[in-house]
Formats: sequence, structure tokens, C-alpha cells
Amino acid sequence: MRQLILILALVGTLTSFSGCGPAGPTKALIETNYGDITVMLYDETPIHRDNFIKLVSEESFYDGTLFHRVIPNFMIQGGDPNSIGAAPGTPLGGGGPGYQLDAEIGSPHLRGTLAAARTQNPQKRSSGSQFYIVTGQVQSAAALDRYEQQKGIKYNEVQRQRYMTEGGTPQLDMDYTVFGEVLSGMDVVDRISAVPTGQANRPVQDVVIERVTLIN
Repeated sequence: MRQLILILALVGTLTSFSGCGPAGPTKALIETNYGDITVMLYDETPIHRDNFIKLVSEESFYDGTLFHRVIPNFMIQGGDPNSIGAAPGTPLGGGGPGYQLDAEIGSPHLRGTLAAARTQNPQKRSSGSQFYIVTGQVQSAAALDRYEQQKGIKYNEVQRQRYMTEGGTPQLDMDYTVFGEVLSGMDVVDRISAVPTGQANRPVQDVVIERVTLIN
């Protein structure tokens, strides 16, 4: 009888846990002096997801950093800790937490995707903190065919349609890890993408990441 009670208790506990359902994908709010951007992190890239969560939740790593590199119709890049309070003209883009991340390459660079920057390295390992958000350009079917041939990849119909109607940067596919996407605030990304820039594509007026918080 005692065994039966224990089994029933265990089943009840498991049922109560399963009834809660999955927590869902992790989301983060990026607050900037140009407005807010909400991103979702992909569970399919757990190394990058967990690292981003750690930097945000344990270290407030991104607070006060800049979007230090902005290229219209391409992407906006941030996450360099050396950009905090950096004087005008200071070279940026070389900072990080002191480690790299193993590549988790797979998802394409559609407009609004969140990807990890990196230096040139054969393993395509990512920066430990620097990231970019894709703006990109609308692609033709012929261009996508060409990228498929060059890179040995095959876009599904949804990906092709999004590239041809919304845009992106397929030239980066299979070379950089995409680990999330923008859920809201692409208008903010577009405003940042249009700011005047100077040397090394740094905005003339600082675009500040005021705070990043997890919102799940």
C-alpha cells in the first residue's frame, strides 16, 4: 500500500509539472536612446542563448554600450564593452568578455534577425558579446539561386519568400551564427540604421544601449 501511495504521489507531481507547459523562448528588451527593441532568442542555438542570458542577467554587460557600427541596408552592430563612454574617434569593435563561442550556424540572415559578430577564424567562432541586427536588402530569386550554389545550401519556400519580400543579408549565411530575431522595434532598428556615421561606420551621435533586460 505504501508503494502504491508513493507511486500515485509521484504521478501527481509529474502531472502537475507537465501541466505547467514549457516556459517558451527567452525574450529580451533592448532599451536605446532611439527607442526599444524586443528580441527573441532561439532555443536551437543554446550556447549563444545561454551566453546572452548570462551577460544580461548576471553582469548587466550591455548597459551603457553603443551601437558602434552602423551600415545602412546591411546591419547595426553593438556589444563592445570598450564603447562605454568612448570618446569620439575612439576605435571600437575589438572588445568582449575575454572568450569566444562555438559556432551554431544554421538559420539564415533574414531582415530582423539577431546574429553574433566575429573576427576571422577557421572555426567561425563568435564574439563572446558583440552582436548585430540585420536590416539588409530585398533579394531576387536569381541572387538566392546564386547563394545556394556558392554556399551549398537550400532555402525553403518560406525563407525564399521572406528574402524576396522583406530582405536580408544572404551573403552572410553559413558564415555567422544567427541566434534570435526582433519581435518588435524594427522601426527603431531602421532609425538607427539611417543615422549619420563617420570613421569606421560609427554613428556621429552616440546610439546608446541604455539597458538590456530579460522579459520572460
